[in-house]
Amino acid sequence: MGKGVVQIYYGEGHGKSTAALGNAIQMAGDGKSVIAIQFMKGKMEKEADFLQRLEPEIRFFRFAKSDVAFEELSEEEKQEESINLKNGFNYGKKVVCTGACDLLIMDEILGLLDEGVITVEDMKELVSAKPEEMNIIFTGRVLPDALRACADEIYNIAPEK
Repeated sequence: MGKGVVQIYYGEGHGKSTAALGNAIQMAGDGKSVIAIQFMKGKMEKEADFLQRLEPEIRFFRFAKSDVAFEELSEEEKQEESINLKNGFNYGKKVVCTGACDLLIMDEILGLLDEGVITVEDMKELVSAKPEEMNIIFTGRVLPDALRACADEIYNIAPEK
């Protein structure tokens, strides 16, 4: 196996998750295993139903319990949901530490940094535990400068018009 990479797709534009999913489909088509964990998104039943049809080649996990996006929750609901999101992050760490897949996608993980659910140090620890051949994709809107050094490839997805 070759050397895996850490990619980050960030920015205000649409298409970050779609780009990550494109990588997942390509990897699965090559016979590789893919795990995707979604964070910070409300329940999107049509999308979730479709994504479930890609299993077992691409396995999707969503630890959030809320039906709405994180930013729409009350402060009390955010505290409760933060525990669920942290559990999702911890599952991602377990996937990395055990080498459970060839590609791990942590969709909207950068939002957990924005909300203080996890720290940049948590992310750095996750990346440092990555098996050499594993690929990881992080997505989100805001990329902290302190996380840039952890990535092999960074893509800023921004609308032009």
